Amino acid sequence: MFEVARRLRQLQVEGGEIVVGLVGAGKMGTLIASQTALMKGIRTALIADTVLERAVRAHRTAGVSEDKIAVASNAEAAEMAISEGGFAVTEDAAIAVAVPSVQVVIDATGVPNVGAEISPSAIRNKKHVVMVNAEADATVGPILKKMADEAGVVYTGTAGDEPGAIMELYAFAEALGMRIVVAGKGKNNPLLRKATPSSCASEARRKGLSPRVLCSFLDGTKTMMEMTQVANATGLVPDVRGMHGPRATVSQLASTFRLSEGGGVLHRTGVVDFAIGVAPGVFVVASTESGEIQSSLDYLGLGPGPNYTFYRPFHLPGIETPFSVAYAALFREATICPRGKQEADVLAVAKKDIAPGQVIDGVGGYTVYGLIDEAGKVREEGAAPIGILEGARAVKTIRKGSTVTYDQVEVQRDSPIVRLRRSQDKLLA
Repeated sequence: MFEVARRLRQLQVEGGEIVVGLVGAGKMGTLIASQTALMKGIRTALIADTVLERAVRAHRTAGVSEDKIAVASNAEAAEMAISEGGFAVTEDAAIAVAVPSVQVVIDATGVPNVGAEISPSAIRNKKHVVMVNAEADATVGPILKKMADEAGVVYTGTAGDEPGAIMELYAFAEALGMRIVVAGKGKNNPLLRKATPSSCASEARRKGLSPRVLCSFLDGTKTMMEMTQVANATGLVPDVRGMHGPRATVSQLASTFRLSEGGGVLHRTGVVDFAIGVAPGVFVVASTESGEIQSSLDYLGLGPGPNYTFYRPFHLPGIETPFSVAYAALFREATICPRGKQEADVLAVAKKDIAPGQVIDGVGGYTVYGLIDEAGKVREEGAAPIGILEGARAVKTIRKGSTVTYDQVEVQRDSPIVRLRRSQDKLLA
């Protein structure tokens, strides 16, 4: 971290900067723009959003004066504004990935289809991609990582969100030679599988979130997506479909996440999971058989072992994202990214009976929620990933509580996420 700060200071002294193109000016995008405005050597110079006023408002919130903001209808206009020290806004995400001076593109939309469209385009244009869009990464991250490797750019998830914060602890424990028992997160919201955008609309307004975003938190889909990111980056897998999600305090994590024969909830170690009661932190439970290390860890207050909890009591989504930008641009390093194989996937479960002809609305909607499972099991069952289901039409009756399978739906074959997922499935087959 010290080296990041030093290099950013040096960059600014030398008159340089990392130029960022941000797609999505909602709560997360606005926060990212505000954070980069406080930092040396990095500038969110272009913001794209389907609602132009949101992009303008994000720049203003970050402290940019009105006379410095230019509406760009093409990449050339955006480049001119940026080269003159100004800031560009556009309704067209394609412009954000085409501007020559933009070095890093951040996807802060949370919309799978948007992520599947802009990320390949950014990679083709030799831009590093910081994927804040967990929904897209969990669905098509492996193929995006391969595309980025072939193009010589970095594809990475973001620091500050739980998956990135978990990776810090995972790397720490793994580097120490410890055996990973579980990597997980505290769930910030109650788990309400029946949640809909309507049922959480008033709470969403109070929190400044869209009802669909909050719904994806409450029904558990977001947690499933995030832990799929961790699984694909580490090789850890869910112990059971949907994970266990036990109630536990921080002091109980090491005893809760141990094998069932020892009084815990696990059938095996080396898994991803979540716990209710330790939010907003993240954790890794790891073990060592070394008597010397056990004695020292006990003396240092981590307990007698052999399982030990390493806990980070906070994560700062949006605020820490610029670190991922800097690591990608300065060091060509990813915060978290798929390691090649699809280890886990997020299938869809019906929230209600879905009749033939009914359109499925996807993540954070009225019709389905997501559950994580091992990717091989998802394939064997013919289950459809929730990330590709928005706009799909049911061709058979799908009963409430049942898994949505490919033979029950007609997906939108020409949508970016479906096309990219099919390419990924062929690649990984």
